[in-house]
Amino acid sequence: MIINAYTMKDFLDPYGKLDVLWRYGKIAPYLKNFLHNKEIASKIIGEDFVVLKRGTKNIPLYIEDFDEINKKYLEIRANHHLDEVKDKLTGRQALLRKYFVPRKLVNFFYACNNEYGNTIDRIFIDIDRQTNSADDARKVTNELIKIISSDKQFNDLIKYKLLILRTGASFHIYVVVKTTIEHDFYDTYLSYGNGKEKSFITKRAHEVSKATKLNVLAGHERKKWAIILDTSNTPPGKLARAPFSLHIKDSKTIDGIAIPVSQKELADTKLISKISKLTPEIIRKNIDQYISLLP
Repeated sequence: MIINAYTMKDFLDPYGKLDVLWRYGKIAPYLKNFLHNKEIASKIIGEDFVVLKRGTKNIPLYIEDFDEINKKYLEIRANHHLDEVKDKLTGRQALLRKYFVPRKLVNFFYACNNEYGNTIDRIFIDIDRQTNSADDARKVTNELIKIISSDKQFNDLIKYKLLILRTGASFHIYVVVKTTIEHDFYDTYLSYGNGKEKSFITKRAHEVSKATKLNVLAGHERKKWAIILDTSNTPPGKLARAPFSLHIKDSKTIDGIAIPVSQKELADTKLISKISKLTPEIIRKNIDQYISLLP
């Protein structure tokens, strides 16, 4: 899915100027349960710069603040600079503008387990690929899901629901736990590195590699010849991509939209081809189907 930002007028330019907040405002009501109490973050992509906005350095923004997006506000954003209209905006509308500036493509992130604290309510596994194909990533994700679901020891330790996101380039897995767990659970079972050869993620990488006959490793460092299972964005203070976020290649190009997929879809050898044919209109039309997959 490759979308040129300057040709999708109805999708990105509803008021005559590029503004992704119109679309994010449309999907925000569907994300209130999933993102409740999570600090929102954004990555603004310019031609020669990237700016990250998050709750550690700015006033925190929350999904409920997207209720402040309306037609009048979007029209003001399209036609005026901030210093011209400050007196016409609420405090939350001004904050939304700082995180999601008009006339720029912006990724939509959130603090996976909040910006601060010691508890974890979702485990985030990034399936990172470099030179491997998108279908290789699908195979790895599918195998890992099967292993997690059949792991009696892991299932005895925590109760959870799974969320699988096709992000545009690869896949993300969220293990959303029913009861929060302490940070030391991550250190014991999910971290990797020296002395962590028996951790859950290290062992599962070995099993997935054996089952798929692909090079699969647990870690954070990207390697061209391997698919990496990366849990490092699980601890508090780390960011994750929000469902339905645009996946932005550069300042003019969107190369995907993060959408939930079911375990059944993940097993489909034609999944990558099918997803590449999705358009924003198809996703919006079938939004209830995708929302049903969110924990």
